[in-house]
Amino acid sequence: MMRIKFEMAAVFPNSAMQDLKLTFQQSTLVFPAQQTDDHKTLFLSNIDQSLNFNVQILYFFSPNPDFPPDTVVTRLKLAIEKVLVPYDFIAGRLKWNHHSARLDLHCNAAGAGFIAASSAFSLDEIGDLVCPNPGFRQLAVQTLSNLEDEDQPLCVFQVTSFKCGGFAIGVSLNHVLLDGLAGKMFLENLASQAFEDKPMAVIPCHDRRLLAARSPPLISFPHPELLKPQIPVLGRPVSGSKQELEFKVFQISLSDVNFLKAMAVKQAAANNAAAVKITSFNVLAALIWRCRALSLCDVEGNKDRVFTMCYAVDLRSRLNPALPPEYCGNAILPAYASAKCRDIEKWPLSKLVEMISEGIERMSDEYVKSAIDWLEINKGMPYGDCILTSWLRLGLNEVVFPWGKSLYCCHVVNNLERLCWMFPHVDGVNILIQRPAEEMERFQFHLHNLIDA
Repeated sequence: MMRIKFEMAAVFPNSAMQDLKLTFQQSTLVFPAQQTDDHKTLFLSNIDQSLNFNVQILYFFSPNPDFPPDTVVTRLKLAIEKVLVPYDFIAGRLKWNHHSARLDLHCNAAGAGFIAASSAFSLDEIGDLVCPNPGFRQLAVQTLSNLEDEDQPLCVFQVTSFKCGGFAIGVSLNHVLLDGLAGKMFLENLASQAFEDKPMAVIPCHDRRLLAARSPPLISFPHPELLKPQIPVLGRPVSGSKQELEFKVFQISLSDVNFLKAMAVKQAAANNAAAVKITSFNVLAALIWRCRALSLCDVEGNKDRVFTMCYAVDLRSRLNPALPPEYCGNAILPAYASAKCRDIEKWPLSKLVEMISEGIERMSDEYVKSAIDWLEINKGMPYGDCILTSWLRLGLNEVVFPWGKSLYCCHVVNNLERLCWMFPHVDGVNILIQRPAEEMERFQFHLHNLIDA
């Protein structure tokens, strides 16, 4: 066996910056600028129902003399009021329907959250913005302190100014509302309304019944990527891990990505598997699958354990007919690759890449409809030992506000331990991993020491 080592960097949280020393100036609700139909209930697909947890996004901006933080607060608040008219459901509230045993989204104009705050630090003082700092959760607060649980908004916006004149815009929203692509369209529309004379960037399509289950439902494939629990969980809040997690970003350079792709091409040719689709995503997903499986195997000591890798796939172009590109909801489901840890260890990287690619190809129109119908019947949820989300082509960092593009855009770490992320870096790809300390140590070991059988 030949051990191959490649260069990469791990970015660690700055333990000195867990408390950003915030002072809050505003904490309020923002309402649509015009009257909306506050008696409307928005249908939520089974995919929407399965994603009942919060995600937090952060945009950091350099100081702009034309747009000091106070001006940004005013302009952004007005933009939110305007965008909540076509996006009235974002100002709504989730309610459990006991008759249908489903979540309903009541578009009751109860409001979105808005917070204005200031930090005692400058942007330079809080350190490397790439660092997966749990302290950044303070920049995208999920709840308003003066409201009861049932009155909490589904989306909270926050502007935090730093003493250097720079600022951050944080968005915390329930994943039920939007997936990554729909979220990017929403942020583009929000940014457009912060200008004085710009129209909406995209007209959203709100018809979520396009992803409704069939009647009667028909399960035509096995779905190991979906879990049927003892009691129905579809629509229920997804809870995070109770054990302490470590957070690290691993920076894979473009030369490392190309090295891995070349390795997979060479291995595929040697095994007469020239048809393997070797993309940057497939190679990195295979890399994460191997390292996560082997690190868990090291901790548990069971090489016969089956490790399932799931990764989100956009469905918009995979259905027949295709969904409108401006579909505003969750149009993602997990593809999967699954194998025993001992096989994952001995197989060449190209074999794992092939299985990742096969998982994506499996997501046909009929397979997707079968999965949606499975959720309708079994009331379960997506499940994998590792669930990967890619921001490589999402383009959240490309959103242009009146004060310009962001200095940096990132996801805020959470306690959903099975999740990991890929997002673009100036010279390659960043991989965000969140695992218990012992397993994280083994993950880093396997990432540094690729084994080519």
